[in-house]
Amino acid sequence: MPAYDAVIIGAGPNGLTAACVLARAGKRVVLIEARETVGGGVSSGETTLPGFIHDLGSAVHPFGIASPVFRMLELERFGLRWIQPPAPVAHPLDGGRAALLERSVRATAAWFGQDRIAYGRLMAPMARMWDRIQPLVLNPLRFPAHPFAGAYFGALALLPVTLLARAFFRADAAPALLAGLGAHSLLPLEAPLTSAPALVLGTLGHAVGWPIPRGGAQAIANALESCLRADGGEIRTGWTVRHTDELPNARAYLFDTPPQGLIQIAGDRLPAWYRRRLQRFRHGPGVFKLDYALDGLIPWTNAACARAATVHLGGTLEEIAESERAPHCGMHATHPYVLLAQPTLFDPTRAPPGKHIAWAYCHVPNGSTVDMTSAIEAQIERFAPGFRNRILARRAMNCADMEAWNPNLIGGDISGGLPDWRQLITRPTLSFTPYRTPARGIYLCSASTPPGPGVHGMCGYHAACVALADME
Repeated sequence: MPAYDAVIIGAGPNGLTAACVLARAGKRVVLIEARETVGGGVSSGETTLPGFIHDLGSAVHPFGIASPVFRMLELERFGLRWIQPPAPVAHPLDGGRAALLERSVRATAAWFGQDRIAYGRLMAPMARMWDRIQPLVLNPLRFPAHPFAGAYFGALALLPVTLLARAFFRADAAPALLAGLGAHSLLPLEAPLTSAPALVLGTLGHAVGWPIPRGGAQAIANALESCLRADGGEIRTGWTVRHTDELPNARAYLFDTPPQGLIQIAGDRLPAWYRRRLQRFRHGPGVFKLDYALDGLIPWTNAACARAATVHLGGTLEEIAESERAPHCGMHATHPYVLLAQPTLFDPTRAPPGKHIAWAYCHVPNGSTVDMTSAIEAQIERFAPGFRNRILARRAMNCADMEAWNPNLIGGDISGGLPDWRQLITRPTLSFTPYRTPARGIYLCSASTPPGPGVHGMCGYHAACVALADME
């Protein structure tokens, strides 16, 4: 008899979730992680000064609070606490103006003047239908259970966000907010499907908010770890797996790795044709990331920006579109679109009294080693003059640093692979069940499988369900 029913390699949010689902089903599970702690992209630590707790990967989690599997696992029972800022997202503009994504569609529309009615016409149906749209977003591609909602969302989601914004709006504030949301795709904003993340992330703001975990992103990993142990699962850290021969005997092996990692560890067990398909899997732009220890609050020109934990810095739709084209041309934007998080406005436990932290990154060509510190800080200063005077310490990470910290981030790609239209249907290969490989008992459960990037655990959930069905 095998020592385990399932061995999971990689303790990021998807690997942890897969392990929890299998253990909850009564299976004998061991989770193996190369680092000394679990978490992967949901990790936190003191990277600048003592007492300043920074998120090493993701910081704000609309998908986390919306995740069906996180709700099923009841992570709040294991210590996870969500903190909801008053506004999900702030987007400052020149001249002291700003646009905020508020919890209600009506309150958000109030920021848009002549475009307020158009915003309601676009987003109110999305917010009302979120429960019917969510399965399309968080499951593998299937015929929608709610065809009308699916058709409404699909028709808009397929559009480039530049086209969607210009079709609905006349002024600059609403298109800027939509562009900032769409830029989470890591695609040029003129590309098809960039409206999908804009609509989904905007709708999540209205439906569930953009919360932060109390204590930092590590709290999500800690809750998943406690959940796994409560159901009898084992965890072994500090173990770098180089080949499947090193692994305990088991009925199933689930890899929370990109395709490249699966090939490195289990390549000789995979058919040559499947390896070739995995090798064609493409990664997107990387990121340059900064962690800040601050002597005080960020001095936003528009004070409303302090109502959100997430701030999108990039100006108008046209400016953000120019910035997001650059990495795909092998270039670095002079004025990059910057994603900034300011969690200690709402969670003071993560910095000494009176002090604050911030987290910021921009998109760069995959594998870039260019230092974008000055460009990022210029964008912050543009909307918060005097920001540099608040900096006590900073830590910078280029693409190579990101991959060295987490080998799943190939070339600094935080999305698990380029999420364009081709890899929407071939993630990582064209298959009705993309989690199952041709090798018996070997599965992929990372963000390189549907539904793709985001801290939701659903890639791990779906892979675990396939493995469970195969065990029967």
